[in-house]
Amino acid sequence: MNYTYILRCSDGTLYTGWTNDISRRVQAHNNGTGGKYTRSRLPVELLYCEEYKDERQARRREYAIKRLSRRDKERLIGGGPQEL
Repeated sequence: MNYTYILRCSDGTLYTGWTNDISRRVQAHNNGTGGKYTRSRLPVELLYCEEYKDERQARRREYAIKRLSRRDKERLIGGGPQEL
């Protein structure tokens, strides 16, 4: 499986990414070996995750989420429509 996810960083910012092992990836972020953006904003907390059968779908969704406004991302995290 592949996953698109949203993390909340310690400074309150949101980070969106994709992976094929969500628990390993969140742990990597919190160990400082995840994304460059999160290294200086530890710890991070997993707020949202979507599951996809293939990598291409997960990467497309990651791109779509990254283009959303913060308000729309928060609506998505809070259970808003996944079409956002």
